Amino acid sequence: MARAALLLPVALLLCLALAGSAGAARKTVGVYELKNKKGDFSIKVTNWGATLMSVIAPDSKGNLADVVLGYDTVAGFVNGSSYFGALVGRVANRVAKGRFVLDGKAYHLYINDGKNALHGGHRGFSKVIWTVKEYVPDCDSPYITFYYRSFDGEQGFPGDLDVYVTYQLSGPYDLSLHMNATALNKATPVNLVNHAYWNLAGHGSGDVLGHVIQVLASQYTPVDQSMIPTGEIAAVAGTPYDLRRPTPLGSRIGLVSGGGAVGYDVNYAVHGQGFTLVARVRDPASGRAFELWANQPGVQLYTSNWLKDEKGKAGKVYGKYGALCLETQAFPDAVNHPNFPSAILRPGGVYRHDMLFKFSS
Repeated sequence: MARAALLLPVALLLCLALAGSAGAARKTVGVYELKNKKGDFSIKVTNWGATLMSVIAPDSKGNLADVVLGYDTVAGFVNGSSYFGALVGRVANRVAKGRFVLDGKAYHLYINDGKNALHGGHRGFSKVIWTVKEYVPDCDSPYITFYYRSFDGEQGFPGDLDVYVTYQLSGPYDLSLHMNATALNKATPVNLVNHAYWNLAGHGSGDVLGHVIQVLASQYTPVDQSMIPTGEIAAVAGTPYDLRRPTPLGSRIGLVSGGGAVGYDVNYAVHGQGFTLVARVRDPASGRAFELWANQPGVQLYTSNWLKDEKGKAGKVYGKYGALCLETQAFPDAVNHPNFPSAILRPGGVYRHDMLFKFSS
């Protein structure tokens, strides 16, 4: 059932009731800006879904543009279904049949993608109101930290979980994300993802087929027709998934598909250990580029294969291949594949996911 649109101006603070619990305390939803000292690099975020709403960056001539897809108002993100800029969890990507067994007990998740669970369920972390714990806009490295307490049984996941995400301008043209989660009383899978859609020519400027991409991974995880990993960790060598050298997206995109749509929608096994360089992206026309660094074992490359006539910011209409996503992550469906790096967090354990986007032009 479609939900009625909410006409909520970005400039205003919004009061939304927490869904699913009558009489729950009301929380305020706001929009927050971080800006570098020069004023030519900035982001906006909202505590609805801990969502990245905009990233303003200069091109090679100093012209500014917003390089992520999204909506003008928080209402757009509330009602949207594409996860633009959202913080996705408790477990991002897919869990086969919404089921897994942990310590001898079977858990059943909310099914919202065919027969599978996707991005934390019907009401995952991207569809809740986060608490603003700190907002420090006036310093050399401005930042904001959001907090969410996920309760035992939420969308079928076990145990209470404390979750924090910090957005920070850690350098003049650097955007850092720090995601932490602590399991309080039960073992649980955790896989948090930022789902930003990037178009370095500017959101709504057309497709990204001219973007040049490099993914520093020699292996990937093939999937079946339901986008569930087969369990194989395969070599990219000799396949269209080999992006180890800078490659224009348009030169390969017609050779790959996922879930019945032509285009990239695949998890790569990242080179190296710890915090490492994952990918490079450049738009030759504008000169804008970024490096992505992270500390997760995988990264999902998605080329907006399913976007169609999505009305976004400033009246722009987003279409197929209108952006690319690079989601550093645990391997999809890791809970059902013992040969994949574990995504299980034990009680008292702390999950740490760090990302760094280093922009240049």
